[in-house]
Amino acid sequence: MIDLAKAGDLFIRNQGLIWAGIISTLILSIFGTVVGLFLGVFIAYGKNLKVKPTSSWIKKVGFNIIKGLCNIYSVVLRGTPMMVQALIFKYGCAALGLNWDAIRFPSLISDVFNGWFFAGLIVITFNTAAYMAEIVQSGLNGVDMGQVEGARSLGMKSSTASFFVVLPQAIRNSLPTIGNELIVNIKDSSVLNVIATTELYYRMKVISTASYAFLEGYLILAVIYLLLTLIAAGILKLIEKKLDGQKISLNPFNRFKRGLFA
Repeated sequence: MIDLAKAGDLFIRNQGLIWAGIISTLILSIFGTVVGLFLGVFIAYGKNLKVKPTSSWIKKVGFNIIKGLCNIYSVVLRGTPMMVQALIFKYGCAALGLNWDAIRFPSLISDVFNGWFFAGLIVITFNTAAYMAEIVQSGLNGVDMGQVEGARSLGMKSSTASFFVVLPQAIRNSLPTIGNELIVNIKDSSVLNVIATTELYYRMKVISTASYAFLEGYLILAVIYLLLTLIAAGILKLIEKKLDGQKISLNPFNRFKRGLFA
């Protein structure tokens, strides 16, 4: 039986650690999504490289190597769990003599930022980049090539037209999927606890173990994750409406009034 009073008391007594965990999780998910998108754009262009028959053999070999590496990166990172990638990264760094545990900051800063937190940022970013590459590549292939031809008729180079005409449209069309990746990262950042990244799940696990309130602790955790994903989904929906030119309002009664006086 769930003791709600006990759950409330658990949250109040440990709210400092819980809020630090929420901040860590948000930084991990937002940073991983934004930087992963940036890297994913370059990987997507690498996968889309096309070599002209008239190109030199050096250029053909170079382009094929880049395209092959980008495809391998995408397949491997999407085909293996992020938890396994985190463990490989952890023990790979240990084999190279890199000790993330040695990176510490004084006082309150260390409650959120430490060596394993930065290790988690690296893992989630490179994992997200593989998914973003697929999203961006799909978006690029979905843009009408007439856009490029029109830009070239105005004197733009193919590369310039691709980055300043095609890419913005591809990202705009892929925005719902990119937003979904952010929501996925909010939840999947929890697997980084295997390398002691001090995100929300890691902190709640410590709190639950210390208080022997496992059911109440994980109930609080589930509610927080649900609220974070709902808020993120709502914000992304508002951004989509704004980009579509619709008027947005944060007043929840506006829709009721429109229906009442329609």
